Amino acid sequence: MSNHDYSFETQLLHNQYKFDPATGGVSVPVQYASTYHQPSVDKFGKYDYSRSLNPTREAVEEIIAGLEGGTRGFAFSSGMAAISTAFLLLSQGDHVVVTEDVYGGTFRMVSQVLTRFGIEHTFVDMTDLAAVKEAVRPNTKLFYAETPSNPLMKVTDIQAISDIAKEHGALTFVDNTFMTPYLQRPLELGADIVLHSATKFLGGHSDTVSGLAVVKDEELGNRLYSLQNAFGAVLGVQDAWLVMRGIKTLSVRMQQSQENAIKIANFLKDHPLVKKVHYPGFEDHPQYEIHKKQSYGPGAVLSFELESEQLLKDFVNNVKLPVFAVSLGAVESILSYPTKMSHAAMPAEVREKRGISDSLLRLSVGLESADDMIKDFEESLRVSSAHASHQGGIR
Repeated sequence: MSNHDYSFETQLLHNQYKFDPATGGVSVPVQYASTYHQPSVDKFGKYDYSRSLNPTREAVEEIIAGLEGGTRGFAFSSGMAAISTAFLLLSQGDHVVVTEDVYGGTFRMVSQVLTRFGIEHTFVDMTDLAAVKEAVRPNTKLFYAETPSNPLMKVTDIQAISDIAKEHGALTFVDNTFMTPYLQRPLELGADIVLHSATKFLGGHSDTVSGLAVVKDEELGNRLYSLQNAFGAVLGVQDAWLVMRGIKTLSVRMQQSQENAIKIANFLKDHPLVKKVHYPGFEDHPQYEIHKKQSYGPGAVLSFELESEQLLKDFVNNVKLPVFAVSLGAVESILSYPTKMSHAAMPAEVREKRGISDSLLRLSVGLESADDMIKDFEESLRVSSAHASHQGGIR
């Protein structure tokens, strides 16, 4: 029975790196060497310099490639390093179609950096396939999607976008950070490169900054490897080991976090002080059927809008269980304020146009008791509402 015959949960643990063949150690060795002794002038070994290849980084690269159903994986020093290096596949004069409510770091890379090198872009609502087709130009070489998107949880039809891209000889990149390969595998739906901030669910413990990319096409993999080696933003070995350790528990963490998120999303949806909850697990989500078709669950991230910005500030001050911080995808629940955190790089008028309001919070649900979280939120909203009323009402 080959590894590929096992379920995803079993593959997380039982792969070629199950134990170290040299010692039997049930953990991938951390190889700190920067350079490697060579047998002779005429014969070089597999490893020569750790920017080009390192056995510890190689392990996490091969593990993520297997989980995503790709042929080759690449590990970078951050999610943005992975995204930025993938963008280097483009050339001057190329055009990119990008989902409009993309992560703020990606927005900054596209709008402030790529433009300096003569690479054009168009932001578009990728849930609207007619708008996507209208955005195509003769020089369009890439379609870039996040699904669900950050922070409004809009869902892009990966298969449909990939088909459009292929019609125009363009590539499709999909940021799969929110879903992970446990819940969604874009390469199986036609994407060319799948990207991750492994800082998030894959690492899962708020203790590493890392990025991953996976390709299916061998030739594209060779091109991306050349860029990884040239640009040099590779993942350090200690972080590679931390990501591998996190991946081992990915299925149980995602399953529990998702169950908690469903309960909390339903609580928030029914609360009178909450204007809107964005979560692809709701049947009234505009792209519910698309997400159900291409994913194995709604995930553990949601966003919600409160009645006013003042109520939001009071709520953040009063809530006790989630940490209030940048990032997501950890064992602890993380509450974030996109306006001043993940999307601070996006101008206020652009955020407003995209529906990222000043009363919007994003919640990455962790492993705490969902009932405890709901009690905390309920009490915090009650106290915050009373304070707002005392200050002259919720505006």
